[in-house]
Amino acid sequence: MTPQAIGHDAIPAPILELSGVEAAYRERVVLRGIDLAVAAGERVAVIGPNGAGKSSLLRVVAGTLRPRAGRVSLAGEPVERLDRMAIARRLAVVPQAVALPFAARVEEVVGLGRLPHEDPFRGQRPSDRAAVAAAIERVGIGGLLGRDARELSLGERQLVLLAMAVAQAAPVLALDEPTVHLDLRHQVDTMELLGDLNERDGTTILAVLHDLGLAAHFFPRLVLIADGRIVADGSPEDVLADDRIRDVFGVDPGFVHRPAGPGRSIVGGGAALLR
Repeated sequence: MTPQAIGHDAIPAPILELSGVEAAYRERVVLRGIDLAVAAGERVAVIGPNGAGKSSLLRVVAGTLRPRAGRVSLAGEPVERLDRMAIARRLAVVPQAVALPFAARVEEVVGLGRLPHEDPFRGQRPSDRAAVAAAIERVGIGGLLGRDARELSLGERQLVLLAMAVAQAAPVLALDEPTVHLDLRHQVDTMELLGDLNERDGTTILAVLHDLGLAAHFFPRLVLIADGRIVADGSPEDVLADDRIRDVFGVDPGFVHRPAGPGRSIVGGGAALLR
């Protein structure tokens, strides 16, 4: 998807771009010929069946999986030339809930999001502490303060990781299945928060989602990956065409809830396997 031109001639450089990317784990190729450009301020959901390469795409973007071909740039800089802190100032990543290797209170985990901005000699400044407090309030996890993050449920831990990313205040936010451990209310709350970060703060959002209903309802652009390749990129109405759902997911498209028309969407998911 090409960024819209500004004025007559100027086309802004993508804030995130992958060109001809191929990636593998040893001999197992997981991404093949990926070309993807995301403009600043876009909200994009990456969808696809299990094992399609969605999480690997996020790892390539974050620089934790180095492509064996192609190039990846973040805010105009090749990712391979950036150190970890430079990447963290440009990109915040919310992984699926992970086990913490050490005891830490919830507010301490959220505070890790400020590491890319902290003075290395003085630690957190008042502005950092204010950012942490604001992130805790915005995500709505004030009731978890003081608790050991290792003792939280997977859903609670997922929200803490989201608050850490919000505190990081990077211009790009990448999320790997941010709703997978959440109940329905918190799924919707999280999607609405991502929309608010995008629309009010201008944060570019790139989220891997399994729930096609949530993706179609909350994201104006979907990127569909299958077998390590992008097979569709566009609006939910275009990407979630009946033939494509049948071919890629192997399900009856009648069981997938999709946008019902301009300005109207249906939230929901579920599918019946084709016999």
